[in-house]
Amino acid sequence: MAKPLLQPHNEKSLGRRLLKLVRMQASFSVSCPFCIDMNSFKHDRFKITEEEVHAIQGQIPLQDVPSFSERERIALEYARSASGAPLRFSSGLIAKLKKNFTDREIVILASTIAQVNYWGRLIQALGIPPAGFSNDCPYLNVGKYTTLVE
Repeated sequence: MAKPLLQPHNEKSLGRRLLKLVRMQASFSVSCPFCIDMNSFKHDRFKITEEEVHAIQGQIPLQDVPSFSERERIALEYARSASGAPLRFSSGLIAKLKKNFTDREIVILASTIAQVNYWGRLIQALGIPPAGFSNDCPYLNVGKYTTLVE
């Protein structure tokens, strides 16, 4: 049987931790409480620290967290750029991305980010609340993320 061209959830060169970080970053970037809750659940199993979560939340610069690898920092920056509106990618970011990731890895990163963005926006448009996966983790601050305005 032929092996499929893309296997986003089994990509060995990207690693499960890096993909978890990217999913978390996209979730926080689109301010989707349900997505933050779901995609951050059991983040400690991937050795994602409280300091790293604070950086993903934008409370401290990614560069100030020594536990992030260079590839992780670039992937997180890419997730932030791909989750904004309007989309904006600096030439410097694209150059770093191409230097540190293969074309296949970039496609996997982009599609992972796009999936979280799609689901995050759909879930928020439907008003779906967090499912409570991360209720025992206060520093995720799931409750403070919302797109509802008074």
